[in-house]
Amino acid sequence: MHMSTEFESFCALAQQGFNRIPVGRSLQADLDTPLSAYLKLAAAPNSFLLESVVGGERFGRYSFIGLPARTRIEAHDRSIRLMVDGHSAMQIEGDPLQFVEAYLSQFRAARVDGLPRFAGGLAGYFGYDTIRYIEPRLNTPAAAKRPDPMGLPDVLLLLTEELAVFDNLSAR
Repeated sequence: MHMSTEFESFCALAQQGFNRIPVGRSLQADLDTPLSAYLKLAAAPNSFLLESVVGGERFGRYSFIGLPARTRIEAHDRSIRLMVDGHSAMQIEGDPLQFVEAYLSQFRAARVDGLPRFAGGLAGYFGYDTIRYIEPRLNTPAAAKRPDPMGLPDVLLLLTEELAVFDNLSAR
């Protein structure tokens, strides 16, 4: 077992004002695949498996398993809801893109050598209709009357604080 962020380094980063500091441990992963690990660790609501593929044929370097997130942001039209532990912590009306930007401003994340660039944070999607917040000319009366048969949020983001990351290059 190898600790990739030692306690002294952690404390130094915290003193520099970082409030999101990744801590990692490297394990051999020769008996598991990202999918089998996901099924063991995180197959629950508010979790995910992100696989990367290069050129549609080869796996990319990293696969990310987001363990169940406690915090979730979802927006339907201009109604934004912040959920914590399955309960509504805040519900407001407004521009979801501005809300996400303001929400992210509370975090200062450190980069740690030897760990992938994504070591936690917001993961999810911005749906097709999110363009309406960027280009207001698309907010027409006809667009407002369009049916929404699936009822999916325009924006759905999970605050990922625990990850299992597969390095497909080194099988760790």
